[in-house]
Amino acid sequence: MIGYRCTGKSSVGKSLADRLDLSFADSDSEVVREQGISISEMVSKHGWDFFREKEREAIKRLSAADKHVIATGGGVVLNPENVKDMKENGIVVWLKATPETIKQRILQDENTADLRPSLTSKGFVEEIQEILSERTPLYENTMDFYIDTDHVGLNEICSFIISKLQQKS
Repeated sequence: MIGYRCTGKSSVGKSLADRLDLSFADSDSEVVREQGISISEMVSKHGWDFFREKEREAIKRLSAADKHVIATGGGVVLNPENVKDMKENGIVVWLKATPETIKQRILQDENTADLRPSLTSKGFVEEIQEILSERTPLYENTMDFYIDTDHVGLNEICSFIISKLQQKS
């Protein structure tokens, strides 16, 4: 699962893994567990480059595992090695949402402060729009297929993904 913050990667990933009887992993959670501090603390103490390095290690390890559903961090596509590993070892699903939907989900998410530190010094909506415009081409080039998650429920998203996976096999 790839996509911007709050597009549903973790929720969909967990549900999809349950429905397919596969293991689930979240690369951000793996990095936090391994480092023993939140992403916000990591970025504050060591910078984004340090976090991206640890994310790279997690993606390399997780993408080599069999029969997993992996939710990635929103910036995973910034590293071409991550993209290569994901594409070589699995099917990449891009979960999309509009900036307005993302904004609403971030505001409703109690984990936002610790798990989703600001990426720029810009205002909230400006940041979403700017980062999405930068990353959209990367998501497009990485994905095998996508689903818009704006007005679709978790079960419907998972059913769509399962049907696409069946078509690919």
